[in-house]
Amino acid sequence: MRRLATLFLLALLISAPAKAAKLRTSLRAHSEANAHDGSAFSSPIKSTTTGESLFIQKVPVISEHDVVAFAPYRAPDGSYGALFEFDDHGKLALDTLSIERRGTYLYVFVNGRNVAELLIDRRVSDGKLYLPSGLTEKDIAQMKKDWPKKERREK
Repeated sequence: MRRLATLFLLALLISAPAKAAKLRTSLRAHSEANAHDGSAFSSPIKSTTTGESLFIQKVPVISEHDVVAFAPYRAPDGSYGALFEFDDHGKLALDTLSIERRGTYLYVFVNGRNVAELLIDRRVSDGKLYLPSGLTEKDIAQMKKDWPKKERREK
């Protein structure tokens, strides 16, 4: 009887992660790193705006699991931009990053593409990250399936 109960519990534990919702959209925000940090902690990339080689931290500061809502809009260049709202973990991570890493850059990747290089120039304590452009219609369609769309308020 004890063996049967153990097998049942094990089956429940194994099947639980499989039932978790799989997100279709990948959103990763990496902070700038030092070239001397080593390959275990940093990765080289090429800046999309300047073309320079630089290093980012391997572990993202914020990921798609921190997003609770987003508000997309059409950017002037024809692509899309969005305002992302984060949960408590993402809000704390963004606030800490904006204090500790001021003057450096935050590199935001959506579905594996570098879509934004944002200068950290002030404290961000509201838990919201603004991507001005670079998103595609396909990105927005995937995001709508993953997160609730938040309506933008016009001023």
